[in-house]
Parts: sequence; structure tokens; C-alpha cells
Amino acid sequence: MAQAFTPAGVGLRPFSVAHVEQLWRRPRTPGDLIIRWTRRSRALSADNWRGLEVPLAEEIEAYEVEIIDAAIVKRVLSTTTTSALYTAAQQTADWGAPLTPGDTLDIRISQLSALVGRGAAKTVTLIL
Repeated sequence: MAQAFTPAGVGLRPFSVAHVEQLWRRPRTPGDLIIRWTRRSRALSADNWRGLEVPLAEEIEAYEVEIIDAAIVKRVLSTTTTSALYTAAQQTADWGAPLTPGDTLDIRISQLSALVGRGAAKTVTLIL
């Protein structure tokens, strides 16, 4: 029996990022926040334990970091590296003041693909 099938390109979608880091793990004063992560790759050569960084399987390296409040996206940070800067001025515009120690921040990071758009997202809650 024949079945209709429409390919969705899921096999081409970039993997979610890994190892999201808070570079402010020590007590800090309010100010700019740096969010960093590790890229993952669909490339066959990415499964090599000797490499320092996995090869880029996309045409360009690009990411979007969504700053989330409940289900609302307050801001999208775009970057071409595996880190993003969330400035004190942006925090003030989003929250009324820079975030302080003890606050939490929900973020969603997606690698972008020229072929299929956003890849699988990584959602984390950072504790400042």
C-alpha cells in the first residue's frame, strides 16, 4: 500500500547546543552578562575525540538567543559566535533594571541553518 510522504528536512536541522555556561558563577555586581555554549554538529567527522571543536556543518555559523519571560520572548540576541552579550542596558529595557545575583533568566538558544532555518532549541534557566 502506497502512502503519501512530505519530507520536512528534520535530518538537516542543526542539533541543539550543549554546555550552556554562566560566566558569572561567582558573586558579581549588576552589569553585562555573557552567555556561552558549545556547538554540536551533524558532520560525520564530529564524532572524533581528538578534535578541540566540532566542525561546522552549516554554511555559516549563526545563532539566536531568545530571552524569555514565561511564554513571552522579550528579546532575541543574534550572534555569529558561540557566545552572546546581554548588556545591562538591554536588561534594563527588558526588566526595568539590570539582573542581580539570585535572579533567574530563561533563555532558548538555536543554531541557524541556511537550508532549514532554526535548529533544535536548547532551553535553560540560568541562576545568576
